[in-house]
Parts: sequence; structure tokens; C-alpha cells
Amino acid sequence: MTLLKQELLGKRVRFEKPELLAPAGSLEKLKFAVHYGADAVYIGGQQYGLRSNADNFTFEEMREGVEFAEKYGAKVFVATNIYAHNEDLSGLEDYLRGIQDAGVHAIIVADPIIIETCKRAAPKLEIHLSTQQSTMNRQAVQFWKEEGIDRVVLAREATMEEIVEIKTHVDMEIEVFVHGAMCSSYSGRCVLSNHFTDRDSNRGGCSQSCRWKYDLFTTEEELSGPQIGIKEIPLFQTGDNPFSMSSKDLCMIEYVPELIRAGVDSFKIEGRMKSVHYVATVVNAYRQAIDAYFADPEHYEMKPEWLYEIQKAANRPLNTGFFYDRPGHEDHIFEPEDKAAPYDFVGVVMAYDEATETALIQQRNHFKPGQEVEFFGPKGTFFKQTVGELHDEEGKSLDAARHPLQLIRMKVEQPVRPFDMMRKKMRNS
Repeated sequence: MTLLKQELLGKRVRFEKPELLAPAGSLEKLKFAVHYGADAVYIGGQQYGLRSNADNFTFEEMREGVEFAEKYGAKVFVATNIYAHNEDLSGLEDYLRGIQDAGVHAIIVADPIIIETCKRAAPKLEIHLSTQQSTMNRQAVQFWKEEGIDRVVLAREATMEEIVEIKTHVDMEIEVFVHGAMCSSYSGRCVLSNHFTDRDSNRGGCSQSCRWKYDLFTTEEELSGPQIGIKEIPLFQTGDNPFSMSSKDLCMIEYVPELIRAGVDSFKIEGRMKSVHYVATVVNAYRQAIDAYFADPEHYEMKPEWLYEIQKAANRPLNTGFFYDRPGHEDHIFEPEDKAAPYDFVGVVMAYDEATETALIQQRNHFKPGQEVEFFGPKGTFFKQTVGELHDEEGKSLDAARHPLQLIRMKVEQPVRPFDMMRKKMRNS
């Protein structure tokens, strides 16, 4: 993408919108991401990706996802970002050809052998360098450009200042994570999972050991008969909160103009393992912020409701990662905290009957008459109402929506559309 910039109020502003790139751990999530405003989605296939526990895509599902995305002008990328061992390379060429034949636009790669194999076996695919490569400086970006890479996903440790310098000196597409979970390890290259569970973090098996809860001990030698043993001495008292080293989640919704002016070509949201509700909510907020900026850069204002919406889907407290300051102890979670998302996702609108003002809802969580719910959607749908009478597809009255994926009819106070969502506030929140 060619950067076109002008001076506006003494700041660099680009003419072209950055790409909004969303995670899609399943075909359903892909469709919701596109409906809620993603310009592109990244998915995982059956091999060579770092999320082996996601509902990864078969080649047939990739084709279906690509066909759906293209109807809305969106692209599909496939993560093939493992660090390969010798035994991983068998079948690599056929796998990359399968991705290319499915119509996928690009792959996201960390290992040089996968890069070189892709150039030879699937030359129609763009190659995007994964954040796993820890690219932090303009010389490295220039190197990868000369190697034929189409886009570099910068390391999550890159600062705003470093991004500006890279974009000033190298004509290369830059992708940056703007939202989602942060890894406690350097650019995600961790061996805790390997050590604790024999699951290789860098071949898709991360067990998220940094999110576990731990007790802390020190040791000292003790004499036990003729033998010298090791005695564990606890560094905690009964009732203490267990220790964790979980990082807070990244959120740059309040700094969209700064990211745009820095020249970031693609705003990447983390979370292929996250729910449909999370993907839709976060994508929707960033879509509105980006569009609002380009509608009137000079008078752009950050709307507090965008952040509030994101907080309804967030799992952890939020911060700005490495963009402005080096994270300190206050940017980590060392003890249990209140749930950051006090809302439950309870339903998806499947259809709406204008004549009867009735919606057909697919149940995703328990709800019942008398509860207050919120409807929201990608076309500006947002309203609250109290749930009235519920009926199943045959018209039988229900006292609650308690069965997963059950189709339920209910009156709604405003028009809704397919893919609109319904959520409720959790108890005691």
C-alpha cells in the first residue's frame, strides 16, 4: 500500500484508511468479524499455526471463508507461524499449495524455510512476517523487504516512536497489534509451556502457563538422618491470593489518530480463541473510531462509549502495552481481580419480522422474561429493553431460554437485523 500523507494542523495524516484486521478462530467468527467491519481476517489451518486448540480451518472451510469475505470486500490471511522442526517439514509444499488454491490472500510466517518454500510452491500468496520474528528496527524491516516480504508485523515491544522511524525510512507495509492479550514472554517466544506440560509453545501448543496461579516457595537444606534433603519453605500464608504473572490486555482505541499518523497500515486485533461476542464488539468499536477519524480528521473526538463497549467484552484490565512506556508492575496482574466484562452474551438475531416486531433469536446463554438486555449491531443498532414473553419456533410459551442454540421468538422494541447480538448484565456487577 502506498502511503499518501499531507500536513494537517502540523501532523501527518494519511489519505488511505488502515486495514482493520480481526481474528477468526472459526468460520462463524470469520463471518461475524466481516459483518462487524473487519477489512481482513486471519485464521489458522490444520497445520503450522500457533493456535492448535482453536477450531482451525480445513481447506474447504478456507474456501468458504474466502468466498464470504470477498462478497464484502474483505481478505483472508492464514497463520503458518510456527518455528518448524525437521519433522514438521514433510508435506509443507502441498499444504501451502492448498492454501493458495483456496483463494487465501496471504500467509503469516516466522520461519525462513516456510518463507522460501512459499515463494517456490505458492507464489501467488503474499507473505507477511509474523510478530514472532521480533522485528523492531528499520534496518531489519529493510532486510525483510529485500527478501521479498510483502508486510512486516512488528514485535509487540515496538514503541510508537520506533514505528514512526520505520515508516519514515522504509516503504513497507507495517502491521501492528492494537488490541488483545499480551504475552509475558518476548514476542511470544516462550518455553514455559514446553517445560511444564510438554506442549511446544512455538508449534501451536501453548498451555498459557503465565496465566496460571502459583504458590511461592524457597528451599533450604536439612539433615534427615544420614542424608541431606531439601526443605520447602512457603513464602505465603494460608488464605493469601496465589501469585500470577499475567499481563494486562492491550487497548489502543483511545489512540487511533496517533496510530494512523504514525503510518500503521494494518490494525491487528488479537484473539482467535476469543468468543464471537468479543470479536464482534471489539471490531465494531475500532471500525467506528477509524471511520469517524477519516470522516473529519480535524474535528475527531474519541467517544467514551467505544471504550465502554470494549470493556463489556474484555477479560482483563487494559493498558497501552509498549507504545508509550515500558510496562511496569502496575501493568501486570498479580492477584485475582474483578471480572472486567460484567456482561454475558446471550443471543444472536437470526431474523426479524417487521409486521409483528418479533425477532428470531438463537440462544447463546440463559435469559428469561423480566431481565434487561442490550441489543447491538454493526449498522448502529443499540438499545436496551426488558425481555417480555418468549416462545419457541412452534409458538409454545417458555419460562426461560435455557437450551444452547435454541431458536426463540420475542418482541423487540426497535428493528433488528441478522447478526445483531443480545447481551445481559451479569448478576452482582
